[in-house]
Amino acid sequence: MTLARLAPILFVFLWSTGWVVAKFADRFADPLTFLALRYAVAAVLFYMVCRWTGAAWPKKPAAFFHALVSGVLLHGFYLGAVWWAIGQGVPAAISGIIAGLQPLMTGIAASRLVGERLTPSQRLGLLLGFIGIAIAVLPKVFAVDAFAIPGFAVVVNIVGMAFVSGGTIYQKRYLHEGDIRTVATLQYVGAFALTLPAAYLVEDMRIEWSLGLFATLGWAVLGISMGAVMLLLYLIRRGDVSKAASLIYLVPPLAAVEAAIAFGEQLTLWMMAGTALAVIGVYLTNRNTRPSPESGVGARR
Repeated sequence: MTLARLAPILFVFLWSTGWVVAKFADRFADPLTFLALRYAVAAVLFYMVCRWTGAAWPKKPAAFFHALVSGVLLHGFYLGAVWWAIGQGVPAAISGIIAGLQPLMTGIAASRLVGERLTPSQRLGLLLGFIGIAIAVLPKVFAVDAFAIPGFAVVVNIVGMAFVSGGTIYQKRYLHEGDIRTVATLQYVGAFALTLPAAYLVEDMRIEWSLGLFATLGWAVLGISMGAVMLLLYLIRRGDVSKAASLIYLVPPLAAVEAAIAFGEQLTLWMMAGTALAVIGVYLTNRNTRPSPESGVGARR
């Protein structure tokens, strides 16, 4: 199996484990503090990889700047907002359906900002994917006492999704060239520069040094920050951002399966039905179509 076929599968699996990691990480550190530590370690490891493999660094200051900004958007604001919101009491089910907004927002923005043209089947796929996520998680949402959920934290969670959509578009528009390894290194430098001061301002910066912390941090860095993010950058650069973003639809259902295994959370019939619909949506969005001459980014691939 080629990397082009394997990359989406690996990305969805690795990215979905972030939900489980967030639950484990909360036992050992405050959310933003853990993320700052994670970004610092990821930046150092990526830098070492770049040195060992002779990766080429950007030659123009603008390229450095764009890499830092994309890291602030994709990792700093996005994960920072989501992890902080969950730490404030936003249930994973609600955070999951908010995550389902991202492919829709990205698809709409991509058509306007980077010239992507969505076919009718792709538009239907994005819509079906969101409906599938809603079917999968809404029963859990309705089971939660709405008055117990901090409204401001929900707003922050939604804002985080807007930032990851913006970061994906920014990545496609300004970082379509250059070595992915050095781009990722600079992205984590940008994310760390934002997250560390934020952690200092809003948290006690609690860290409980233990084997559990190092195990959770190890997977967060190697599996997600390095593995999943490199795959995401590869997918964005290789194809349309709408197609890459649509894979996010598969993340909440898979995360629910992982949570059932790790924490004994219940899998429901609604969740399985919604997942099946989301899979159909992702297929429609990602299946090969012949781009028209005016189809923007797709026509230049």
